[in-house]
Amino acid sequence: MPPKQQKLIPATAHIVDLDSSDEDDAAAEVSRSSKIVVSKTSNGAKLQTKPPTTTQSACAVNNGDVVSASYGPLDNRSFWRAGAYEIGPTVSTIIQGDLEHARVHPKFLHSNATSHKWAFGAIAELLDNAVDEICNGATFVKVDRIYNSKDNSPALLFQDDGGGMDPESMRKCMSLGYSSKTSNTTIGQYGNGFKTSTMRLGADVIVFSRATQPGRATQSVGLLSYTFLRRTRQDDVIVPMIDFDISDHWAEPIVHSSKDNWSCNLKTILEWSPFVSKDDLMLQFDDIGPHGTKIIIFNLWMNDEGVYELNFDDDDEDIRLRDEVNHGNASRTYKRVLEMQSHLSYRIRYSLRAYSSILYLRKFTNFRIILRGKPVEQFSIVDDLKHSKVVTYSPQVGPAPKEITVETKIGFIKEAPGLGVCGFNVYHKNRLIRPYWKVTADGNSRGLGVVGVLEANFIEPTHDKQDFERSILFIKLESRLKQMVNDYWKAHCHLIGHQPDGMRKNDVKKQFTTQPQVKEVSGSTGKTSLHDKLATVQPILGLEAGSHPEMSQDTTSLDKICEENIQLFMRCEEYKEKQVALRRKIEELENELEETRKKSARLSSHLEIQRKQMLLTRQ
Repeated sequence: MPPKQQKLIPATAHIVDLDSSDEDDAAAEVSRSSKIVVSKTSNGAKLQTKPPTTTQSACAVNNGDVVSASYGPLDNRSFWRAGAYEIGPTVSTIIQGDLEHARVHPKFLHSNATSHKWAFGAIAELLDNAVDEICNGATFVKVDRIYNSKDNSPALLFQDDGGGMDPESMRKCMSLGYSSKTSNTTIGQYGNGFKTSTMRLGADVIVFSRATQPGRATQSVGLLSYTFLRRTRQDDVIVPMIDFDISDHWAEPIVHSSKDNWSCNLKTILEWSPFVSKDDLMLQFDDIGPHGTKIIIFNLWMNDEGVYELNFDDDDEDIRLRDEVNHGNASRTYKRVLEMQSHLSYRIRYSLRAYSSILYLRKFTNFRIILRGKPVEQFSIVDDLKHSKVVTYSPQVGPAPKEITVETKIGFIKEAPGLGVCGFNVYHKNRLIRPYWKVTADGNSRGLGVVGVLEANFIEPTHDKQDFERSILFIKLESRLKQMVNDYWKAHCHLIGHQPDGMRKNDVKKQFTTQPQVKEVSGSTGKTSLHDKLATVQPILGLEAGSHPEMSQDTTSLDKICEENIQLFMRCEEYKEKQVALRRKIEELENELEETRKKSARLSSHLEIQRKQMLLTRQ
């Protein structure tokens, strides 16, 4: 088999060249096929969990370390503004002797990551990848803050002891839209979550992975750097990777195309990553073990005020979202508001520890999420409910009805009726998609304190796994959940001090109709004051006229309106589908008409030529 053609990156890409006279030059090491001991140590090479000192962070030019004047974060560190830049002259990656391929511009990395509106949604996808590795022996995933030794900036660490990735799997992980997860039990399915999640949290990510297979053990390093692609003006997504064979307990470079190409990838990684030497890269595998993956996201995004989105300082055992935390004066805040903000339904907005505690429906038996050195204690929403019951729902999936039964556990929160927290926590394949989804109308006291939990595997989540696709099945589920809340409230609201709406209205009517009428005698003998007569009748008339709107609320009419709205929505969806089909038909007819016109023109031209030839032959 002929060797693969080498990718040539032009000089304008600013790839750092190591000094060829250096004895530890990386390219020379590859050409000499020297071997590196996996357990070899080097001063200052470990990832630092505390801010490095000035001497530690300074990049020295010795022992093969790479110092780059180009290294540094982007000028605009706000995620939502990082994609707003003009595309100037670009540098093309030339592949000799190869066909032109469809390019993916680096700007796509940013636009693709905007599917995550919420930073915790991106973190959850990376946790999903670790949870999916439980079938490959994973027992933990670590999430922590570390420091970039080059510039003292914070970085985000994810590490698991799953099966890891061999060189081929690493390339599939770094490529766009590839997924090897064919099981319907895995959370990730599209092969896009790693890219969208890491690029949502920071501009750059470096991945270390080690895998053990029968007869071979490998370790790989890959760098996906938005900063590198932007600074070098690339018009295609270039991901430098290097691989090693460690079957003999030595790190032997695996050369796929050429030694120069391998060396070029190494130099690019050292220039644009937090590490300055090959020894530093090797040391990152020391705590991975025989198999596992370590992900380091650096150049983390900031908010519009120039402060990091992720807050590592307020709680040493948590990671918080800075913009979601209420910074108001607690002494001036109402007690009820403070109680609401202390509830789990509010804390999951800004606390990763709170959010990850309910992220998975079923508790793990041999797996832990370790957040900043402390395991996350999984919390069961169902176990915290009072007066709970189980309601079954059988959705009709597909044209042929399938036997699907969904159990919904519903009850009051233990703080009811003191707190107005309500809503359904809807999971998909054990993963929380919509927390505390409020299906009742705003401003309606009915259903306050009612919380439910269900696993809806029959509907599909959106790509960011923070909502569901608005399909017909989803609309029907929403209608059924509204009915569950109404039925549960009518049957159980008296247990927390409320009365059903109908009962309360009838009791008030009865109270007014049975109230004794006190009559005063006017100046004329034996006559009752007309004013008093009206006074005794007005309460009943006022009730019927609607002077007590809460009492006269007709729940049946509201349910009917909701059902009609759902029917209208379904009809709108049908009309939209018909409209799309009609547009497609119009396009097909227009194409046929255009083809017919072309054929007619060709025939006319052909006939005209034949006519002229006949005239010439007659002459």
